[in-house]
Amino acid sequence: MTFWLRPAFTLRVVKRFQRIVGFDRAMALASSALAALIPLAILCGTFFVLLGRGNVADHIVQRYGLTGGGAEALAEVLSPPAGADVGVDVLGSAFLVISLLSFSRAMQRMFEQAWELRPLSVRNTPNGLRWILGLIVYAAAVGWLHAVLDRGRHDLAAVLLAAPLTGAFLIWGGWILSARRIAPADLVPFGVIAAVLTALYSVAAAVYLPRLLNSYANRYGSVGAVFAALSTLFGAMVVVVGSVAVGREVRDELRRVRRGERPPEDEVRRQWQELVDELRSRWRTTAPHRRRPGRPGGPPREQGPPPRERDP
Repeated sequence: MTFWLRPAFTLRVVKRFQRIVGFDRAMALASSALAALIPLAILCGTFFVLLGRGNVADHIVQRYGLTGGGAEALAEVLSPPAGADVGVDVLGSAFLVISLLSFSRAMQRMFEQAWELRPLSVRNTPNGLRWILGLIVYAAAVGWLHAVLDRGRHDLAAVLLAAPLTGAFLIWGGWILSARRIAPADLVPFGVIAAVLTALYSVAAAVYLPRLLNSYANRYGSVGAVFAALSTLFGAMVVVVGSVAVGREVRDELRRVRRGERPPEDEVRRQWQELVDELRSRWRTTAPHRRRPGRPGGPPREQGPPPRERDP
């Protein structure tokens, strides 16, 4: 842990995250995912209604144990209107495909920037379509796991079993979206880190998402469900982008270790000692003044000379 968390390596990870404009990239991914997933959820809900299996909103409400305003807002956004035509028109299908392709290109640009590859843009559309099909299969598999192993809101068994699927999908996705320019072996650190962090984030989201959704729904109505979804997706994409930055640096570090360029133990200790000394120095510099006992606060007053004794 002292080797992987040493200041020099941590600084390289932070620089990598800044180089790919991590937070902006996460927001772009979250926006693209929201624009793609809401129409896809409504379309899936349409087929669920035709099959007599409820709709997507019902499954999400049951998955997270939503009640009150949050459940009502989610039903208004994702449920098809009662008595409305549930057919899929050409314009809606085209919008759904364009939204999914936009999401795939946002993911593609993330891998290209992290691995410093030449951007392919729309020329990589066939691979983007393959990735979309893989995303649908992955989402269906994870949804099936949660449906079969549903034991409450946290559902730890399904989360643990879905983690290997998440890692495999992300590794395969990076390989496909990069047009096979990134070897799967180079994506393994990213896939493992992202799978672990995504599982932890899934457990945390099961705790705070109902509160967030109810708060936004009570404040903004049905639009609050969209705000809550965007906030949740942003957190998930920060996890993915951060895992890309860490995974890239871990892959480079492993290559240095194989070449025999691992820093000696005394250098690792020296980096930690320099960090500790710097933190101590800053603490001493910014530490508040000592307060005199018996006074509520503020610096101690300067005492003047003692009073003179009067002559008798």
